[in-house]
Amino acid sequence: MTEAQIKMLKQFQKEEITASIFYKKLARLEKSEENRKILEQFSRDEALHYDIFHKLTGIAVKPSRFYAWFVVFCARVLGLTFTLKMVEKLEEAAQKGYAPRIREIPGLEKILADEERHERELLDMIQEERLEYVGSIVLGLNDALVELTGALAGYTFAFQNTRLIALTGLITGIAASLSMASSEFLSHRAQEKGSKALTASIYTGFAYITTVILLVLPFLLMQNYILALAVTLAIAVIIIALFNFYLSVAKELSFLKHFLEMAGLSLGVSALSFGIGVLVKIFIGIDV
Repeated sequence: MTEAQIKMLKQFQKEEITASIFYKKLARLEKSEENRKILEQFSRDEALHYDIFHKLTGIAVKPSRFYAWFVVFCARVLGLTFTLKMVEKLEEAAQKGYAPRIREIPGLEKILADEERHERELLDMIQEERLEYVGSIVLGLNDALVELTGALAGYTFAFQNTRLIALTGLITGIAASLSMASSEFLSHRAQEKGSKALTASIYTGFAYITTVILLVLPFLLMQNYILALAVTLAIAVIIIALFNFYLSVAKELSFLKHFLEMAGLSLGVSALSFGIGVLVKIFIGIDV
């Protein structure tokens, strides 16, 4: 084998032994017995793959302890499914860079293809609570983004006072979050999902109130109401982008399609509400 091929195989070795370590760490942290068994199987498989590459190179390679720690940290913060699928995508991207040299080594392409297929089958078996309630999170986020960005845009021109806009926005947002959480609870109860009704309502309410706080914050920190509205709209777009990126990885959905739908809806309602605020100010003539 050439020096370049050995270098590539050593990189694969490092990835496999590192993956074996972080899968083992994740298995120890996992509460679900079923998920723990899957992660332990991942760890054993990666160790076997390391041995295959080790036989080809004849060189022992040390794992990346920092990367293993980073993956475990991401899994705790962002969720197990998202983190593992993100790692998988990064590995696929790296392997594409090695594609020409992979084909030069007999059997290596098949090993990598089999590994990818096996990992995908196991990943699809993992069950995670936060993904079960993603519909409730979408409901809370989407409603907060559409309703509150629209309300804040309308209040901006009607009141032209950042403190008053923030106060009104907070009252509106908190009341709406409680209403949405209650509606989600009753909806699940009506569908005979009583055991999940409370959890679903908490996810909806939490997503809503978190979004409310982030959108109102610029009006609490700034004096210029137009600038505060611009920052609020920018925050709304960032929230939409981050959430849809999460969904595109964790549930393998189209990022661009869902991002454009949510962003277009939120910004469209905001523009319409701003126009209504202008008309109210002109025709009713109330100065606050």
